[in-house]
Amino acid sequence: MTLRDNDVPPALECRGLCKAYGAGRVLLASLDFALDPGEFVAVMGDSGVGKSTLLNLIAGLDTADSGEVLIDGTSISSLDDDAATRLRRQKLGFVFQAFHVLPHLTLVQNVALPLLLNNTPPSRALDLLEAVGLGGRGDDFPRQLSGGELQRVAIARALVHRPTLILADEPTGNLDPDTAHEVLSLFRAEIKANGAAAIMVTHSMAAAASADRILILSEHGLHAGE
Repeated sequence: MTLRDNDVPPALECRGLCKAYGAGRVLLASLDFALDPGEFVAVMGDSGVGKSTLLNLIAGLDTADSGEVLIDGTSISSLDDDAATRLRRQKLGFVFQAFHVLPHLTLVQNVALPLLLNNTPPSRALDLLEAVGLGGRGDDFPRQLSGGELQRVAIARALVHRPTLILADEPTGNLDPDTAHEVLSLFRAEIKANGAAAIMVTHSMAAAASADRILILSEHGLHAGE
C-alpha cells in the first residue's frame, strides 16, 4: 500500500474474508487486503481461483461466509439494504465481464444512469463516450454495437460518476490491443485525477502492466506478483 494520512481510511479494506461453495470448496480463506485512494491494482490468477467472486463480494453482489468489507471506512455489513444501495451507487463503479448494458436505453442513457441515480446532471456522459472513442454515437442503441464497443460503454458508465472505488472484471477482454491501451490509459487517468482506487481482474499481462502493482490470487491468498 502507499503511505497515507492517518485520518484518511483506505478506499477498500477486506478483513478476514471467507467464501466457500458446494461441498467445502473454499475460494477465499480469511483474506485480508487494503487499497488506498489513488491505487490501481491488477489481480491475476488461475481460472476458478475466485477472482470474480472477490469482486462480487466487495460490490455486495455476493455474501461472504465470514469477514467484512469496508468501503471508504464504512462496513457494508453494518448498513441496512437502502443505505448499502446508496453507498454502492455513490462510491462504486463496476465494469462487468458480461457488460450488463441495458438494451432499451441509448448509449448516452446507459452511461448517464449512475449520474441520474445519484441526482447528478448527466452532462458528463457525453464526455465519457467521447473519451472511449464513441463520440457522436450517444443516440445509438446497444444492438448497433460490437462486443468491443459495448465493453467501452460499460467502462464509460463505471467511470462517469467519479466513484471512490472501481471494480473491473476483464475490462479489456473484448478489445483489440490499440483500443485496450487507450481505455487503460483513460482508466488510469480517471483514477489518478479523482483520487479513486481500482481493482482490475485480468488474464492479460499487457493490461496488468498498466496497474501500479500486480497481485496474484491463489488458494494461499493474495500475494505480490513477480
